Amino acid sequence: MEQATTITATAGMMPRAARRKDFLAAIMIMAMAAVGPGFITQTATFTAKLGAAFAFAILASVVIDFVVQLNIWRVVTITKMRASDIANAAIPGSGYLLAVLVIVGGLFFNIGNIAGAGLGLNALLGTDPKIGGALAALVAIGIFISKRAGIAMDRVVLGAGIVKLILVVYACIAAAPPVGAAFHQTFAPSHIDFATITTIVGGTVGGYITYAGAHRLLDKGAVGPENLAAANRAALTGILVTGVMRYILFLAVLGVVAAGTVIHISGKAANPAGQAFLASTGAIGYRLFGAVFLASAMTSIIGAGYTSVSFLTAFKKGMTERNRNIATVGFIAFSLVCFILLKTTPAAMLVFVGGLNGLVLPIGLSIFLYAAYACKHLMGGYRYPRWLLVAGVLVCLVTWYMAYKSIGPIFAFLSM
Repeated sequence: MEQATTITATAGMMPRAARRKDFLAAIMIMAMAAVGPGFITQTATFTAKLGAAFAFAILASVVIDFVVQLNIWRVVTITKMRASDIANAAIPGSGYLLAVLVIVGGLFFNIGNIAGAGLGLNALLGTDPKIGGALAALVAIGIFISKRAGIAMDRVVLGAGIVKLILVVYACIAAAPPVGAAFHQTFAPSHIDFATITTIVGGTVGGYITYAGAHRLLDKGAVGPENLAAANRAALTGILVTGVMRYILFLAVLGVVAAGTVIHISGKAANPAGQAFLASTGAIGYRLFGAVFLASAMTSIIGAGYTSVSFLTAFKKGMTERNRNIATVGFIAFSLVCFILLKTTPAAMLVFVGGLNGLVLPIGLSIFLYAAYACKHLMGGYRYPRWLLVAGVLVCLVTWYMAYKSIGPIFAFLSM
């Protein structure tokens, strides 16, 4: 069977420093794509709603995310194939369905990301949100036009991630959160909100996000059984980075809530994260929020564009890296045009995408688990760990429940 993606070199033949850079690139594009505007808004909203009890939801989501990521990255690493090609090989035709869901979801997600960049620049510099969104999209396009687009993408994602971490840590320290109460509720919550857990799982590894890092490893040639241990560490590290970012942001908002500040989480003008930054760091707080929101939106625009286009290989085999970069430019440009023309609010689109992510995750995970268990020809005789397969099945059932909960938002959006 001809594989859709040809690996010209394996990481095993590379210097150790180069191999570390490849895995770092995969970690960062997955983690920073997950930490987008929706991630920040969700975290602030649920912290304001649940208080310290949200800590348990973060812990539960991290455990679920670990299982999802370990299974999907492992199958991609062993087969050396893109997700859509694995799906088509396991269940003929399913790869096309998965590709369509990821690409459509990535498009709507990117419209919301561009809107988030516009809001971030507005808070940071007072720029008109439409103009700010357009500027951010043009910067992302410039990255993929570059002759060294891969290197430029990796560096921008890493740099923006460092900026986000520093600013969020600063806001957290300034907020002086009740760390003891948060730690206690992480393991012994006063109440559990399962709807919140399913929502943030979808926002962390739903849709295109879980495939972002795996496909980056594939493009770097850092796949194959000889790289499985490193790929596992990279998958775990990516989720850990995302979880740490969410927990620090949670503490920053919790400090504000614990101090008695009321954060409004409903209504068109509601901006929970912006309110939290403003309350914790004074007049400069809102500008800090703008910088964090802008950096988050930029990394998500890059991640959504890169990963969505990587699924086009399901329909057009043999795309070169240069062709994919050109297609990514077109994808981002089309997202920008939609952002300018559509009257639907970014919030409504993000609700729709959240619902769509809830469908993509269980469909993709189910196919990958089937491939791992039943498609020995794909796995090349590799014996899949039974504990990971069982854990994957249990989490898959949870994600199908998430899909059931997602149907409502999807139909609500389509009926608008």
